[in-house]
Amino acid sequence: MPLNIDWQQILLHLLNFVILATGLYLLLYKPVKAFIKKRQDEYADREEQTKAALDDAQSKRGEYEKKLSAAEDEITEKKRAAAEEIGAMRAEKLREAQTEAKDIVDGAKEKAREEHDKIIDGVGADIRDLVGDMARKVVMTSSVNEAYDSFLDAAEEEEKDGKD
Repeated sequence: MPLNIDWQQILLHLLNFVILATGLYLLLYKPVKAFIKKRQDEYADREEQTKAALDDAQSKRGEYEKKLSAAEDEITEKKRAAAEEIGAMRAEKLREAQTEAKDIVDGAKEKAREEHDKIIDGVGADIRDLVGDMARKVVMTSSVNEAYDSFLDAAEEEEKDGKD
């Protein structure tokens, strides 16, 4: 053999290499490739689930925002209705208070008028009595000066009695 090449040794080394490559392919490459494929599929599923969850969350957010705006509109409407009702109740209470105040004032005026009439009637009777007394005294007294003095004395007594 020239150059010391033994074809049998080369073929055996080649066969060993093929057996080693096949064994490594079967023992390492295939399981690693399957593991990587499984991981890629798992990440793809997670990504799809995440996208689905994100889409679902966005749709729910839109629904909740619509519900929230509807609730805010309803609250605003109820506040407005309550304000109107309070205004109506306030106006009704004001009317009742004004009516009651008018009744009280009218009652007070009527009572004052009655008191006034009683006072006028009492004073009229007092004046009649006073005039009657003066007339009797004038008739009974002989001089005009005596009658005038007795009238002034009676008036002063009445004035003192009125102040007390």
